[in-house]
Amino acid sequence: MNVEPETGTDSGQLEGRYANYFQVGHNAFEFVLEFGQLYRDGKVPAMHTRIIANPAYVKAFLQVLGDSMDAYERSFGDVADSDASPDGGMRGDAS
Repeated sequence: MNVEPETGTDSGQLEGRYANYFQVGHNAFEFVLEFGQLYRDGKVPAMHTRIIANPAYVKAFLQVLGDSMDAYERSFGDVADSDASPDGGMRGDAS
């Protein structure tokens, strides 16, 4: 997929960050999506990005992400479910 979004950065380039740890929280008005890295020898993940969005945009994001995963699996085969746990890569909490 060749997408060139407009950016507000000085260099005109988006910064790419790797994430293998995710946290999700929400309240009545917004969702908070946090991304970071957790290493096997680490006890605390190094969080690097926080996205705050309203529920309608999170729902649209889930649809786009699901469509993209479906297209990926059609092209490259099924992706195995991860063993997601707080020390294994993903976490969700409703706070």
